[in-house]
Amino acid sequence: MLVDISNAVGGYLHLVFIDKFNGWVVLGLVAQVLFTMRFVVQWLASERAGRSVVPFSFWSFSIGGGALLLLYAIKQQDPVYILGQLFSLFVYFRNVSFVLKERRANRASGGA
Repeated sequence: MLVDISNAVGGYLHLVFIDKFNGWVVLGLVAQVLFTMRFVVQWLASERAGRSVVPFSFWSFSIGGGALLLLYAIKQQDPVYILGQLFSLFVYFRNVSFVLKERRANRASGGA
């Protein structure tokens, strides 16, 4: 019984990580790394400041990772991830527009 479970698990892992490994999986992995990096940069910026901070690079990684994950979801024909990433990308771009608007206002008023 234990050997059967071990063979089943080994077969599953081989199927997922070897047999199905292709360029789309690489794209999905790169997208996931970009998406994860947004949390790393946010965490490091917050640790340095001693408070919660959302640096601009958080939004850059969010857009890059989200766009690649959307492409991956479209290729995989996954409606859950397609809709989720479309909405998320809207939110990321909206936040970037707020950041850029605030920066323009600060420059116009002579602020930092």
